Amino acid sequence: MSASKPTDVPALTPSDHKGPAAIYVHWPFCLKKCPYCDFNSHVRDEVSHARWRKALVREIDTFAANYPGLDASSIFFGGGTPSLMEPETVAAVIERVRHHWGQSHIEITLEANPSSVEAARFRDYRAAGVNRISVGIQSLNNDVLKFLGRLHSAEEALKALEVAQDNFERVSFDLIYARPEQSLEDWRAELTDALSFGTSHLSLYQLTIEEGTAFYHQFHRGKFKLPDEDEAAALFELTQDMTDAAGLPAYETSNHAAPGQESRHNLSYWRGDYYVGIGPGAHGRIPAHTHGAAYAHAQIKRPEDWLSAVETSGHGTFELEHVEAGDRMLEAVMMGLRLSEGIAVQYLEARFGGRIEDSVDLSVWKSLQTSGHMVGSDDRLQLTREGRPLLNFILGKLMA
Repeated sequence: MSASKPTDVPALTPSDHKGPAAIYVHWPFCLKKCPYCDFNSHVRDEVSHARWRKALVREIDTFAANYPGLDASSIFFGGGTPSLMEPETVAAVIERVRHHWGQSHIEITLEANPSSVEAARFRDYRAAGVNRISVGIQSLNNDVLKFLGRLHSAEEALKALEVAQDNFERVSFDLIYARPEQSLEDWRAELTDALSFGTSHLSLYQLTIEEGTAFYHQFHRGKFKLPDEDEAAALFELTQDMTDAAGLPAYETSNHAAPGQESRHNLSYWRGDYYVGIGPGAHGRIPAHTHGAAYAHAQIKRPEDWLSAVETSGHGTFELEHVEAGDRMLEAVMMGLRLSEGIAVQYLEARFGGRIEDSVDLSVWKSLQTSGHMVGSDDRLQLTREGRPLLNFILGKLMA
């Protein structure tokens, strides 16, 4: 089911199925579009915060009326730049999620950009109910920040990180590596600095070139080059060695945390839990009546069209597609192999009601165990350290 025009939204398919769910809330606005970003983000001269606050709350109400059995395990404010949201909006969203789907403890994360103006709002976000902050630093080098199109300086980033650590027990920040002309020693020095701040979580992403971004056109015109495969692999290995030694091992391909400090919200995605997407361009997997199946929903991307649809129909869903249990098992394998813990085969089969051989080529699985790229166990799908850098290649071979 899909909409033919922005306000012609499909009817949701109600279900009282019970289970934990991650709640994602998308704030689509930024002060500037970064050249590497392919997210649903937009620059606008003016934003009616009161109108947006009402729309976000109303869409939550609509989903909750149709899926009352969900228990919110986490809320994640993503973007865009969520730290441009008024604290009153953040508080209203949190209150409404707790009212409908509240558990005794919900991990509540907000992504923040480290400009001085936004950092000053951290105390207000904590008062609103946020208990985890993720700071988009991206680099500790001013020249690199300029290349990445960031509006902040390294000095502002460190100040924002200090304010975040003063206000939140759980702090994470992002860095982008495998950048043009970045050497192993450059990354070693930068990552050493990053680890010295003592945060319990780091997200470390290799720079990728996404179609439709400014970097995509620059890269294909030869404006810059990225490290080759061998160089990128060496940077990845250095990252694993340094984070392991610092007590922040990788629990997912690009995410590192002290034990117990993993992002509960992101684990919900990688473990195949339900999740509800609120806001323009958000996606979700919501309960269906058939065992193991779900509905995949996608919200209207353009902010103004989503806003109009919510005000007219109560939600801005653009697509609602039934996902069979077998397809969900495939998704769970693809996502679960990103995790260092891998996937328990018996749990997977019980959850989706199928057999592992319906989703995985058993002969390839055996050969990957023999080659040392997967753990030598028939009751767990899990990549070894040697296999993790080859995730995409392995998935292409492994999926039946």
